[in-house]
Amino acid sequence: MTSKIVENTFTPSPEMFEKVDRSLLDAERIKRPTIKYWADVWRRLKNNKLAMAGLILIILMVIFSIVGPMISGTTYEKINMSKMNVKPNSQYWFGTDSLGRDLFTRVTYGARYSLLIGFLAAFVNITIGVLYGGVAGMNSGKVDAIMMRIAEIIYSVPYLLVVILLSVVFSKKGSGTSLSVMILAMSISGWIPTAILVRGQVLSLKESEYVMAARSMGATSNWILFKHILPNTLGPILVNLTLIIPRAIFSEATLSFVSLGLQDPLPSLGNLANSGLEVLAIGLGYQILLPALMISLIMFGFNVLGDGLRDALDPRLRK
Repeated sequence: MTSKIVENTFTPSPEMFEKVDRSLLDAERIKRPTIKYWADVWRRLKNNKLAMAGLILIILMVIFSIVGPMISGTTYEKINMSKMNVKPNSQYWFGTDSLGRDLFTRVTYGARYSLLIGFLAAFVNITIGVLYGGVAGMNSGKVDAIMMRIAEIIYSVPYLLVVILLSVVFSKKGSGTSLSVMILAMSISGWIPTAILVRGQVLSLKESEYVMAARSMGATSNWILFKHILPNTLGPILVNLTLIIPRAIFSEATLSFVSLGLQDPLPSLGNLANSGLEVLAIGLGYQILLPALMISLIMFGFNVLGDGLRDALDPRLRK
């Protein structure tokens, strides 16, 4: 069997070619500008109307607690027995309580103290929890096991029991339940959930390629923890922060409502609601409505902001 080899004598000519327009070279160029991670988080957070409403509400509550006492023209402990239980009017915007004290001033101070306790308690809990959880996660083995067992023992002590014991101890010393006592009570075991969260994040990130590259270049564990791992856990920490603040505010309000928190005449939203409850039966419901409304607005603002921030920080939802 024989086969014939057919030679290809095709010769291209210049007319068969066409010059390419240089504008076509940009067809594959990425036209979307490069957006950094936190700029993209802010962009997505701004698109969440409910989260932005919560952020604006929180800012307004902070401004209200700062500016309110300045425009009231009175102090929260000033008693005027001739103006007892005055309903809201042009002179007393929120009315007065059973001792003639201006409720607008007391509510603004109550919001200030409640927000201050929430922010300070959250700062202490986040600081201790991040450091403790980071060290435990980086030191796997006996160190991690011992640290987490200690945390579990502390967390097993009922939170209310700690507050009662601290209140009794400081009351015997004559100092009562102050801001520092409330923050101390909330910080004794409040940092443990944050420590557990950070420890889990550290355990999942310390085997990453960039951590291995840093180790190969001679970086120490502390350097890796604070320079590489903790910055990458900032998203979950921020979301957790927006949950700790309202939890601390609500805990303080609850404890003050049952007379275990801040004591009169020092106002907080909790003891103001407790005082309003005592006169609710005689038709003075505004005295409990106003502090309860402030607590509800603060809780609502932080909760919707936390939900929006969680969605904005989730890279799986990026468009």
